[in-house]
Amino acid sequence: MNYRKKVRLGDVLVKKGIIDENQLQTALSRQREQGKMLGEMVIALGYATQRDINEALCDSLNIDFIDLREADISEDVLSMLDENIMRKYTLIPLGDALDNPGAIRVAMADPTNILAMDDINIVTGKQVVPVLANAADINAFLDKAFGQKQAQNIVDLYKREQGETVREETKEDKARREEIENAPIVQLINSVIEQAVRQRASDIHIEPMEGSIRVRYRIDGNLREIIQYDNTLLGAITTRIKIMSGMDISEKRKPQDGRITINVDGREYDIRVSNLPTVYGEKCVMRIASKEGFNIDKSKLGLSPTDLKVFDDILKNPHGIILVTGPTGSGKSTTLYTALSELNTEDVNIITVEDPVEANIDGINQVQVNNKANLTFASALRSILRQDPDIIMIGEIRDGETAEIAVRASITGHLVVSTLHTNSTASSVARLEDMGIESYLIADSLVGIIAQRLVRRLCDCKTPKEASAEEKQMLGIDPDESFTVYEPCGCKLCNGTGYYGRLGIYEIMKITPSIKRLISKHAEAEEIKNMAVSEGMNTLKMAASNAVKDGLTSIAEMIKATYEAEEDDASEVSNNPLIGKASGSTAKADSNDDVLEMIELEQID
Repeated sequence: MNYRKKVRLGDVLVKKGIIDENQLQTALSRQREQGKMLGEMVIALGYATQRDINEALCDSLNIDFIDLREADISEDVLSMLDENIMRKYTLIPLGDALDNPGAIRVAMADPTNILAMDDINIVTGKQVVPVLANAADINAFLDKAFGQKQAQNIVDLYKREQGETVREETKEDKARREEIENAPIVQLINSVIEQAVRQRASDIHIEPMEGSIRVRYRIDGNLREIIQYDNTLLGAITTRIKIMSGMDISEKRKPQDGRITINVDGREYDIRVSNLPTVYGEKCVMRIASKEGFNIDKSKLGLSPTDLKVFDDILKNPHGIILVTGPTGSGKSTTLYTALSELNTEDVNIITVEDPVEANIDGINQVQVNNKANLTFASALRSILRQDPDIIMIGEIRDGETAEIAVRASITGHLVVSTLHTNSTASSVARLEDMGIESYLIADSLVGIIAQRLVRRLCDCKTPKEASAEEKQMLGIDPDESFTVYEPCGCKLCNGTGYYGRLGIYEIMKITPSIKRLISKHAEAEEIKNMAVSEGMNTLKMAASNAVKDGLTSIAEMIKATYEAEEDDASEVSNNPLIGKASGSTAKADSNDDVLEMIELEQID
């Protein structure tokens, strides 16, 4: 079979009816501007999905597709090609072709790359049988296979270079040396960040310990140790990160914050860096956010059809306050940016005040808080009101002054969207009252509150089991009825965790006239919640329960995400054997949010 025929992806996609000629020309034009592969550009523009492109290529070239996330390739097979060739052409050898001993099967991101096939033919002496694979999966596989070895080689190179300096350093020499970007350390930090992105990590923790440096990634909400380095590298690692993020490299006694913008596999990522002095040295945490990740369609948030309709109704209000609430890391920022993207049209003036600006959106005026310049949320809001805004987004309502300006802005004809650190929709009213806002003003200004959490999504390796009587009770199912729930199992795809990715669960309260009356009368949060439920609101527990019933998540994740430290629930929870340390840690995290707010530490959402 001839696998060397010249095929152009654009022609294939047009021929298959996946895109039209105009879309192809737009994609080619953008591709030249941004330097991306055509397939990546077509996906970024929303013209097609990766699956559409894969199916079109496989059909046109008459080749197979392989999901490398589940592949098991031996070291002997990998050693058939050099790592540099595999990374250069984004490919991986799969072994000899079964029907032809003189051929080698190769997983390729671009199976039309004849130059790559020629190079492999020269190295191996075998003809190439291409198999299509996703580029991101190939890079992740190579990181897993060679990442630690590559990191160790970089560490050894760094130590050799340092060993060449035999004379005793003066303080001036040391300061000068620390400011110089050392090539091996540059490679090491880049490697740590790139591997984190490819493993879907949201945070990187670089932690000094007594005898080593531990690197951990937070994947799907849980920390996982990746590698340990010799603690002699700590100074070089922290100096490099400080240089990349714009921190003061001479300051080692105070916490610092910085920011890095980096490009990985053709996508731009914004990394917020926090440095903290500890007893063993400076600990560094990097929070990773894709600039494209915040700009998603509302249909991809994970809202149920009912919740999506309520969400749309809330966004149609011309004025008022819309609050998004939840603990740190619950996806509030993503929901907020999605709402802004929905409201962002040519005929409205949208201004945001954020700390920090997490993603840039075309057509929106974004203001960065700068406390050193006395540009606080409150002072920025006063200036914004003189800028003829239609919609105002406040990154977070942290104090009474900001809350008061937000309320008054909403009453005078502006739509205000913001976040608040509370555990539920109903408790947000009490929080605003605690900030000194009169209840009648809250009732008059609020139009909707969205509370949310993230739960881990079960991997495809999940295992079914019959729900116990206790589990049926939690899910609101008749104990005598037979019902199947799913539990995590663990496979190569999910690294043995049983979970792959996360999904949002939502509690959306539309502020109806009856709820407004309750707020005006200083009603308790429980009373407000009961009224909202009677009017059709799904609570967080209901949303999580539905996700369990649909087989999307586990009972343990439901409990962990919706646990609330209330007296009514305390006895039920304490007697529940299903709730382990994870649930307790979530409750602790929620209470910590309140403490952090009181001492006015910056939250990373």
